[in-house]
Amino acid sequence: MSGFTPDAPGAEVRVSPNFGPRRETLVPDMIVLHYTGMATGAGAEAWLCDPASEVSSHYLVHEDGRVVQMVRESDRAWHAGKSSWFGRTDINSCSVGMEIVNPGHSLGYPGFPRRQIEAVIELCKGIAARHAIPARRVLAHSDVAPGRKIDPGEKFPWRQLFAAGVGHLVVASPIRGGPALRQGDTGPAVETLQSMLGLYGYGVEISGIFDQQTRIVVEAFQRHFRPRLVDGQADGSTLRTLERLLASK
Repeated sequence: MSGFTPDAPGAEVRVSPNFGPRRETLVPDMIVLHYTGMATGAGAEAWLCDPASEVSSHYLVHEDGRVVQMVRESDRAWHAGKSSWFGRTDINSCSVGMEIVNPGHSLGYPGFPRRQIEAVIELCKGIAARHAIPARRVLAHSDVAPGRKIDPGEKFPWRQLFAAGVGHLVVASPIRGGPALRQGDTGPAVETLQSMLGLYGYGVEISGIFDQQTRIVVEAFQRHFRPRLVDGQADGSTLRTLERLLASK
């Protein structure tokens, strides 16, 4: 494919060879946000378009707000990897992937520039409108691949997106200390926690045992919805925030 008309008005087109058809007649019903985790945006753009990388994304948003489309929204980009949400494991076939230029945790993890986030917001709005994607299905890579991925990370301004009408959020409940569920705990309270995480969409076994995977999923939840403290312990703030999210779906 030598080129295509961009789905997002104003986007530049740089075609990546790393794509294929969506499987099982699936259509986009979620947006997955990533950071690039590379030193430069130019390097990330080149990597996503390199056949040797075997990765791609529908969109790349540079720090200055410039938007590059590499895969048509009708096609399946290779951005999510091993992942799941509500039990579906082929996230690439039912999502639009957006890479946001940021070097990530291993390279200093700076904040996200205002112009970049404004572009992300407008791009998300357009994608959501074209595919009738509900707000609660604008997700982080860390949500669909907890433990394996931590992007776009705790500095990503989800509150700014939500204020502009993108994504699902509640104000995180205050952190006040007190008892918390943690790895090694067992019993009905752990089972309730796992059930609530599963009801929101996270991949977690409902066993009543606070195992390593439960801790990893709690960390992913905190990174998105309670980023002030990401420690994998389900304290009162984490539990109340999760309860309010479920009540507001």
